[in-house]
Order: sequence, then C-alpha cells, then structure tokens
Amino acid sequence: MTDLDIARAYEPATIDKIASKLDIKEEDLEFYGKYKAKLPLHIAKEAKQGKLILVSAISPTPAGEGKTTMSIGLHDALCKLKKRSLAVLREPSLGPVFGIKGGATGGGHAQVVPMEDINLHFTGDFSAIESAHNLLSALIDNHLHFNQSPQIDPRSVLWKRAMDLNDRALRHINVGLGGRSHGMPRETGFDITAASEIMAILCMALDLNDLKKRLGNILVAYTFDRKPVFARDLKAEGAMAALLKDAIKPNLVQSLEGNPVLMHGGPFANIAQGTNTIIATQTGLRLADYVVTEAGFGFDLGGEKFLDLKCRAAALAPEVVVLVATVRALKYHGEQPLAELQTENVDALRKGMCNLEKHLENVKQFGLPAVVVVNRFPTDTEAEIAAVIEECEKLGVRAVTSTAWANGGEGSVDLAKAVLETIDEAENDFSFLYNLDLPVEKKIEKIATQFYGAAKVSFTSTARRDLKRIQELGMDDAPICIAKTQKSLSDDPTLKGRPKDFNFQVRGIEIAAGAGFVIPLSGEIMRMPGLPKAPAAQNIDIDKDGNISGLF
Repeated sequence: MTDLDIARAYEPATIDKIASKLDIKEEDLEFYGKYKAKLPLHIAKEAKQGKLILVSAISPTPAGEGKTTMSIGLHDALCKLKKRSLAVLREPSLGPVFGIKGGATGGGHAQVVPMEDINLHFTGDFSAIESAHNLLSALIDNHLHFNQSPQIDPRSVLWKRAMDLNDRALRHINVGLGGRSHGMPRETGFDITAASEIMAILCMALDLNDLKKRLGNILVAYTFDRKPVFARDLKAEGAMAALLKDAIKPNLVQSLEGNPVLMHGGPFANIAQGTNTIIATQTGLRLADYVVTEAGFGFDLGGEKFLDLKCRAAALAPEVVVLVATVRALKYHGEQPLAELQTENVDALRKGMCNLEKHLENVKQFGLPAVVVVNRFPTDTEAEIAAVIEECEKLGVRAVTSTAWANGGEGSVDLAKAVLETIDEAENDFSFLYNLDLPVEKKIEKIATQFYGAAKVSFTSTARRDLKRIQELGMDDAPICIAKTQKSLSDDPTLKGRPKDFNFQVRGIEIAAGAGFVIPLSGEIMRMPGLPKAPAAQNIDIDKDGNISGLF
C-alpha cells in the first residue's frame, strides 16, 4: 500500500474531538472543514510549560532518512505511554510535492492527516504568505513608476516575487516592458514561497504586533545615494500583516492514531531557518507536557538554526535531541554506491558512521544530550543494526531502532522510553554556539570551522562589501542563518561522510532585516528550484468523484 492508501483507509476523528484531548474549548477553534482548525494566539501566552524534544538527522542522502516519520512515530509512542504529547511540525511546500521529494506528512503508519489537504492548499497559509510577498513587490514597482520619495535606484531592488511552485524559467525575468504606462523596465525574478523572507518572518514572529514590526523592517532596496529603503518607508507593513491575520494562527490536525498535531510554517533549512513557527511551538508547550518538533535537513542546518535562531529569539531550550539515521544513509556516507545500498555492507556502514559522529559532536557543542534512532527498513540486516548500536555505544550515546513506518506508535515505544529516560537522567547544559556580540565575520567562521569542520573560511569581494553594509545598517550583532548545501557537512555537495581540511567560501551575505538575521551564501543555492525530468506532478490525478491519486 502507498502512503496515500494507508492514510485514506483511516477514519479520522472530527477536529473538535482532537482538540478536546488538549482541553481546547470548541469556541476557540476556527474550523476549516471537519478535520482542520486554527487555534487562537492567546494560547501561546498562557503559563504552562512542557518539555521540548528536537528531532534532527544526519546529512541527508538520496535514500531518505524519514525524519518526519520518526517525529510522528515518537509522538504517537509517547501517547501510547499515556504521556500528554503534541507534535509540532512544518507545513509542506507545493514545490517538493509536485517535484521530486513529495509531501511532508510522514509515511506509512506514522502520518498526519488529512494528507491530501495538508500537502496541497491546507488552510491557505502559503497562499497568504505569497500574496503578502507579492503585494510588497507590486508596491515597489508602483513606487518606481510614480518616481516617489524616497527615490529608489531600480538597479538596487533586492525584493523579488514569490510563487509556491518549482519553475526554473522564473529565476531571472524582466518586468515593466511595453512602454511607459506599464512600469519601469528592470531585471528581477521569483523565489519559491518557502524561501520568502515573509515565511521566515512568520516563523520568527512572537505575536501580531511583532509580525507587523518585522514586516516593516524588510530591506527592499537602496536610494541613488545608497541609503536603505525598508518596507515601512513604502507604508506596506499594515496591509501585508492584514493578509497574514489568519496565517499567523497555528493549524491543528491529527496523526493516524488520533493524536493532536500542530503544523505551521514551512521555511527550507538550506536557505532559511528550517523550523516551524515560534507561535506554534509555544502553543504546543502550553498545551502538552511533551512537544516533539523537528528541524529541516541535517543537524548542521536545521538543528543549528533551531537552536541559535529560534531558541534564542523565543527563550526556548530543548531537553534532548533525537538524531535520525538509517543503515542505508550510513552506508552511502561510507561510499557504498546508491544502487547497492540494499546489500549488506558492515564495513561501509562503519566507515559512514563518521557523519553521525560529527553530528553527535555538534549536539554536544550545545550542551544537549542525544538519542540516536535508526529508522529501520526491511533490507537492514541484524549485523548492520548491531554495528550501528555498537558504534554509538563507543561514542557514549544510546541508540535504538524504530519501525514507525510499518507499526506506527508501537514501533517507536523503545525510542519514546529512551527519550524519557534521557530527559530524566542526562545532563543538560544548553548554551548557544556563539555570542551575538561577535562580529558577523567571526560568527560565520565559528559555525563553519567548529560546526561544519572547515579548516578556514574565505570571503569573496562581494561578501566583504556585504559585511561592510551590515555594519552600516547596525546589524553586526545579528545571528547567522547560513545558506549551503544540505547534502554535505561542507559547502561541496559531493563530499560525503565527514569532510575535513576544506575551505568554506562565502560568496555573499543577504540581509534579512525583518527576520532579524543575516544569510551568508555558500555554494550554489537555488531560491527557485526546478522540476526534475519526470516530476511527481505527472503521476498525480483526480477521478470523477474527487479522489486524488499519486500523492506521496
């Protein structure tokens, strides 16, 4: 059976019954049909404080690691152990859904439903973000057309347009063609909605007032005399915030086992912070005793950003980090060819353990305890599983297996017990990787050398100019959100395992003044992905009765 078949075979409870498990009153629900609802913002401000569990992973591979499946399985297992648990996850982007990666609602018997709705339009959050983004784009071009003050240099406009689909043809475009009445001709382009700064802002905002302030702080362009122009200078923030009045509220859905799940926000971790909204996480911590949340891609990306960006902004502190690994991924990092990953190879697995080892070292740099979970596949052999557990024991870290895909929460009970014991027994000395008072250059160097393992960091002339501009804007104390490949600890996607003695090159630094951080760029990072030769969209269909097929 496919993931969609499994999800469709489940009879979900109405969302008011799911809400009642968290003692949420029906009058506090904003219903989006029978199985989805939004929650009010006031819950995030209430007094109760649960325990936060962060799920991350080793460096991603083409074989897939199943981080969301493990998060949902852990949440369902905690509920089986009679714990008041809540999973808080990111929303899917239509780009991956119709591209190559597929959806983001878990897999097998560890899924969130309604799967079709969540993977498509859900409650309209992405559409609202896209509209707010493009409203600002339209206001900028209108400002240029009427030559209003402050006078923007059209060559300096930083703000593009956004769309939640993969479309490489829109990366670089010309607008304003057709004569004087159609605007000022200039070059621009599109970013995918998950890469929009407004997505990042929504996920960093503490409340509606903070959202509006951050929207006004978006740096959009410069004047002819190189003075910065912000969204507030165009009087854009009020209307943008109005478009986001519902999108800022967390979405309540459920797992296949009828346990409550919040899904809210969806920035990518290779180009943004890769975590759900602060508001959703805070809401979860007020409603439950244990909150399971995840950070995108490997711990070097989503994990570091979750801790250094989100936890810093919201005064959060995880109790434990769960690192997801698979036998297949470890063998891939041990140089076993992709086509041969189903063949037993303990030597390759032990060689690939260096990648997991580095991620575990990085967890320790934050002073946090870790548990390793091996997402078990039918092709994994007993010898391979034993080797992973043995190698983790050598590193002083507890490792357990999970069969959540096949067995749901029951398949993750051992993981849940290990997590609970670690929370109760392990030392937790959480601290941030760097201090904000370090210069931006030094903060980047610390992440690249200490966290990625680079021997040195080099800055292009463009990056040096950007550093100077950051100082001029008074943002030298901003935290760092590095944009780099997710496929390697380094900035070279071909380097597997644990790369060493490499040069980490920063080719430029973007300023996300609204989100409140700066974004060093390393390697070729696409803010507008393209579709593969055979996109998933070609397999998605709907019949005369409205039944969708082909989603995964």
